[in-house]
Amino acid sequence: MSDHTVPPALRPVRTVACCAVVGLVLAGAAWVARAVGQIRLAASGQPPSGPPDRGDGGHRSLTALENSYHVVSSLGDAVTALCAITFLAWLWRVRDNARALSGRRPRHAWPWMYAGWIVPVANLWIPRGIVADIHRASAPGERLPRAVNWWWGLWLAGMLSGTGLMYTGTTDAVIARAYTDVLPLLVADAAVVGAAVAAVFVVRALTAAQRAHPRRIPPAAEVPLPRAQQGT
Repeated sequence: MSDHTVPPALRPVRTVACCAVVGLVLAGAAWVARAVGQIRLAASGQPPSGPPDRGDGGHRSLTALENSYHVVSSLGDAVTALCAITFLAWLWRVRDNARALSGRRPRHAWPWMYAGWIVPVANLWIPRGIVADIHRASAPGERLPRAVNWWWGLWLAGMLSGTGLMYTGTTDAVIARAYTDVLPLLVADAAVVGAAVAAVFVVRALTAAQRAHPRRIPPAAEVPLPRAQQGT
């Protein structure tokens, strides 16, 4: 995708928004499962043989509980990646629509849609700025939804906790930490789950703002939501 001289036409957002919501819900559930696994490890206590990783490349055989946590962690990583894909797909769509609605180029060039999440320091504010700009173009004069600040605050808490989203240690290291100091892990998990829940409200709010705009997307171009999700 690229920034064009002529603003793009409005595009339907409901289907891609539904996919983003599903991805967020699944990611939140995956991090709840991680937390449950960590609580079970802490409750069981570390085996007499010590942590799984003995250092210097030595590893002992994993217990059944440790094996199950490895499975939960791997599935959680896959679901989190899926969530990122669906969320970014939705963000691209509403960004394109925001440009069409406002007639102005986005403040952040398209590479920041990806780089803004990973470039140190910039990742502390650019993604929120992109979302805020989209809302400003989609709902001129309206106050930024509180969910945006909740989402971003919880996201930063989960990212900067040292044990959450950006944790680079191995699963065996997480297991060892669950045995000895599980509370920081659970706090990070709670922040990530909270960010996923708040992000659902962000997706719904920005999608609704674009659908309510005077230049709203024609209803015929939309795919109907399931009855339980109607009323956005």
